[in-house]
Amino acid sequence: MNSRRLFLSLAAAGALALSGCERMAPPHHFNAIDLTGAKYAQGLALPDFDGKPRTLADFKGKVTVVFFGYTQCPDACPTTLAELSGILKTLGPDAAKVQVLFVTVDPSRDTPALLKNYVANFRPDFIALRGDEAQTQQVIKDFKLIVQKVPGKTPDSYTIDHTAGSYVFDREGRIRLFASQSLDPALLTDDLKALLAEKA
Repeated sequence: MNSRRLFLSLAAAGALALSGCERMAPPHHFNAIDLTGAKYAQGLALPDFDGKPRTLADFKGKVTVVFFGYTQCPDACPTTLAELSGILKTLGPDAAKVQVLFVTVDPSRDTPALLKNYVANFRPDFIALRGDEAQTQQVIKDFKLIVQKVPGKTPDSYTIDHTAGSYVFDREGRIRLFASQSLDPALLTDDLKALLAEKA
């Protein structure tokens, strides 16, 4: 991860830690940033790559991991999705109780077909979500994301600096954690196990 990406990840993590101050006492000590009781990232309603409307309620009963990125991302996105795939493999049968959602912040280039093929490269049960420009901007606001377009040599060759981390929701659809990309996958695995062990 380059220094700019690391800065964005750490800056986002710091902002999230501060904004999650008003929360209930957590039952566990998590390795990721504990967002239990945070007043933002309360919902997600976007079409998937097949055009089907999706909300967090669709995955009630599962721990849901949401990662924001784009298919032409050179490092953070493929690295994180590969790590999440590895984590689910480690979980064995419990992987069926975890849903990974990849939300594009680049709907102008990320077509539904492209997104479907992209996430399938990591795991067939990963789901990608894609809103229009207005929906995408609203989600960016709702999740307090850092998203900055960096111009390239041509109009379509831009890159996007974005929050490099995963938002984790418990089985009731409540925001619980923010796992920065720098977090060891083994530690995130422990956090997911703790959330799976909680009584619904």
